Amino acid sequence: MTKLLVLGAGGQVGWELVRSLQPLGEVVACDRRRADLSEPATLGALVADVKPAVVVNAAAYTAVDRAEQEFDLAQTVNGVAPGILAQAARSAGALFVHYSTDYVFDGSGHEPRKESAPVAPVNAYGRSKRAGEERVAAAGGDWLVLRTSWVYAARGQNFVRTMLRLAAERESLRVVDDQVGAPTSARLIADASAQLIRQALDERSRGSFGSELLHLCAAGETSWHGFAAAILEGWRELAGADSLKLRELAAIPTRDYPTPAARPLNSRLDCTRLEERYDLRLPDWRAGLMLVLAELARKD
Repeated sequence: MTKLLVLGAGGQVGWELVRSLQPLGEVVACDRRRADLSEPATLGALVADVKPAVVVNAAAYTAVDRAEQEFDLAQTVNGVAPGILAQAARSAGALFVHYSTDYVFDGSGHEPRKESAPVAPVNAYGRSKRAGEERVAAAGGDWLVLRTSWVYAARGQNFVRTMLRLAAERESLRVVDDQVGAPTSARLIADASAQLIRQALDERSRGSFGSELLHLCAAGETSWHGFAAAILEGWRELAGADSLKLRELAAIPTRDYPTPAARPLNSRLDCTRLEERYDLRLPDWRAGLMLVLAELARKD
């Protein structure tokens, strides 16, 4: 039976991957207690011990603002560890799958970025993730690096859960409206990843697989303000018009909401390559949102 090693199994994407990958074989799920990317020297032995056919790294340092002061840690987890994992996967003859981010771009312009577009991260987190991309490619072997954007889920710390919590506590909120991207659920990322891995394994068996970097995010686009409005509207549909305290959702520019780490204004990713290469067309971001909201409503 095909064995798949998932790192970061306690996170948003990792949790969903453990579910989505079950039809492909035996899933060995490792959270931080067994696979700590802040200690990358330990990772090679883990891969050698498990002997997987696929290594999927969903672990990451994701505290974007804190990364400005903890760049060494972010670089270790996001930059150094993925390279070591990719090397270990190559030694084991395994396919390596890794996740990156729209934050590797500078956010200029208004057009969706292709995989080949020049990168220029505007914050420490983005620099650490770009380092990971480079080290995975340098390791050789068979690999897929999947860039995604604005990830959220029914568990963990994310924008959807934060908006619902704040909307239950406050009568007014201010959310930026000049940063644009595609909110992408962890469930969608995991389900799409399973399809990519299935095809990649088939191609490897035929000797036709080629390593590559791909953009993977939901279709459509919105601002953080538009995303917040959709979250609140969807929740009221599910839980009732009076389920939230919030009465005003104000739109503000980024300059009125300063943060330690700069954010790209344009987070649009062009997923044409994914569609053409794997015949995979992802649904509009609103579809994923409603699935997550429905899951949260069942828990509430």
